[in-house]
Amino acid sequence: MDTDTKRIVVIGAGFAGLWSALAAARELDQQHVPADRVEVVVINGTPYHSIRVRNYEQPLDDTLIPLSDVLDPAGVRWIQGVVRSIDLSRRQVAIDTGTQSQSLGYERLIVAAGSELARPGIAGLREFAFDVDTFQGARKLQDHLLQLPRLPESAGRLTVVVVGAGLTGVELAAELPARLRGIVGIAGDNVTDTAGDNAGNNRRDTVRVILADRSAKIGQAMGGAQPVIEAALTAQGVELLPGVSLEAVTRDGIVLTGGRRIDAATVVWCGGMRASSLTAQFPVALDPFGRIPVDAFLRVESVPGVFAAGDCARILIDGERPSVMSCQHGRPMGRYAGHNAVCDLLGLAMLPLRIDWYTTILDLGPWGAVYTEGWERRLASQGDDAKETKRTINCVRIYPPRTKQRDDLLQAAAPVVQAPPYTVRQVL
Repeated sequence: MDTDTKRIVVIGAGFAGLWSALAAARELDQQHVPADRVEVVVINGTPYHSIRVRNYEQPLDDTLIPLSDVLDPAGVRWIQGVVRSIDLSRRQVAIDTGTQSQSLGYERLIVAAGSELARPGIAGLREFAFDVDTFQGARKLQDHLLQLPRLPESAGRLTVVVVGAGLTGVELAAELPARLRGIVGIAGDNVTDTAGDNAGNNRRDTVRVILADRSAKIGQAMGGAQPVIEAALTAQGVELLPGVSLEAVTRDGIVLTGGRRIDAATVVWCGGMRASSLTAQFPVALDPFGRIPVDAFLRVESVPGVFAAGDCARILIDGERPSVMSCQHGRPMGRYAGHNAVCDLLGLAMLPLRIDWYTTILDLGPWGAVYTEGWERRLASQGDDAKETKRTINCVRIYPPRTKQRDDLLQAAAPVVQAPPYTVRQVL
């Protein structure tokens, strides 16, 4: 590579990072800029793009997309490694590849390092709780569930407690009853329905899924869909436990504030997200989630040459409300950040990002799904119709083209805002 080559570095290859890189490659192509003049480099901890929002599902074989399939055809170089630090004055990032450390200079930087599961200092949480924050975490949980029927008989052997009834917690809890019954049926290792007792709470060796949250109602933030979510979970046998707080996780259960204990061989923590710790290296006031504030062009305020997108960035997405940590906003934020980083580098006019619609489509397992519109979350569709929309989103809409064709990938990276997902709207 020519020493005069300028470089756009993208940290992360999640929804925002992948689309930042492809959008930057697209705009360079549109401007007929040769690769020896400006290169795009992605730094990511794994060699794949993960469809992370599907980690509550099984199987997950189709959720990992090799970076070589989507970045190589687009002419984007990628490095498997972790960015440890950012030198803003020298415009360099320090990378740990596992075998060596190296520094990489940049003319423009796009921070799309994503988010991670927030883990407060609850006793036993890190040691004994599972999660579905990553592909590896979801696989570890599934491997554990497959072994449950082979464990010694106990009051909580087939009890799973999901702690945190945000979107991920609800989606996972809705999936688990049928998944567990399938595991028990396949294993067939003397699973019984013999009645037992744990302070009046447990039935020995009966499949149980409990969804616990500190909010007064499960799905409280889901507006008009809240009663539907509650009814759907109950219909599938999920036990709802609102208005509680977790005090400790043990090897064989949980302890709630006040001393109530629930025996469970499996505890899954879904207690919220926080932006990547890299955001703390910027001289800006972070929001309560640790996110970097950016303007309408995805530029980091008061830090020249740096853009941010996705879960680690906070933009007023419609000019008034902050973006949410989701692929719904992360993908367009990435497309605009990549496009604008190139335009900024080349001295061209940038495009402001504004999205004037918001939807929430929540999977409710075999029961179906709910589809809401607007920030107040008006219920528009439920059941099978909403489930079909959710399948389209999870399996088609949020995926990059998988043709490995450069033109397809660059075309998909255009800085445009998609229309809301289609669903059959019902009279509710």
